[in-house]
Amino acid sequence: MSGSVVRRIMREMKELQTSPPEGIRVQSNDQDILDVTGIIEGPEGTPYQGGYFRVKFKFTDEFPAAPPKCWFATKIFHPNVGPTGEICVNTLKKDWKPTYGIGHILVTVKCLLIYPNPESALDEEAGKLLLEEYQAYCDRAKLITSVHATPRVKPVEFDTPSASEAEEAKAKDAPTPSTSSSQASTSKTTPKTSAPSTPAPVATVTSPTIPPSMSENAGLSIPTITRKSVSPAPPSLKSSVVKEVGNGKERHPSPSPLGTADSNVGGGKPGMGVGLGIASTTTLGGAPGTKAVKRSATGSAPTGAEKRKKALKRL
Repeated sequence: MSGSVVRRIMREMKELQTSPPEGIRVQSNDQDILDVTGIIEGPEGTPYQGGYFRVKFKFTDEFPAAPPKCWFATKIFHPNVGPTGEICVNTLKKDWKPTYGIGHILVTVKCLLIYPNPESALDEEAGKLLLEEYQAYCDRAKLITSVHATPRVKPVEFDTPSASEAEEAKAKDAPTPSTSSSQASTSKTTPKTSAPSTPAPVATVTSPTIPPSMSENAGLSIPTITRKSVSPAPPSLKSSVVKEVGNGKERHPSPSPLGTADSNVGGGKPGMGVGLGIASTTTLGGAPGTKAVKRSATGSAPTGAEKRKKALKRL
């Protein structure tokens, strides 16, 4: 046997032992590397379910150009398996390719257990029962399997999970995206938002509106007083400060009306701004020598001398 063939067989055996196909295992001999045995688990739903069937290999110098010789070492009732265990399958004959190996042969034989081919039967009795009395064929195959292929303990080679079983185990252990996202969302804390403070209401106290007749005087201005308080402004703040136009002096008039003094100013005509202590329009008309409103009424009543003069005139 050439060294290249030996290295190939060793490589295939290592791959099948580390990552075996589903329902297929291999067994090697430490004393003879060319002594290879395949173990096939009976497929579910077939008469061979529950059994473990051993397939022996014999490699020649022509391998891999020619297929190896294979046979069942375990007794089985199957149309394509002869009395001595030889296997009738096209993969081991005309359909063989140098790229095929041990694993491909075992997978093909497992498929043969699921789909028997009675047209190329090596066991004529099994082929006839399969075509004519399928139930009788199944009962006979189950009986042979239970007697010769069903061990008390499962072979130790099947303790190693197959490639598909290992992938399923990894998929179960791996966290799902929804679980990881939910854990990430629970770890985040929601920031607390403080309620905005409500500003205190501001009460605005404004002075009375200036009549249109008084708006002609450009020098007169009445300030606006603003209180930042909820309570109303006291009555004392309702009066405004009036400035004289001529001399620019400030004057704080009394809140009480001065009807008598206002009537004497300007030839007996009442002033326009009596309640607020504002000079009348006749006085504030812009004439020279403008005077402020007089608050006292001292010249309103006639004196004693004037009474005597009037009495003498009447005589």
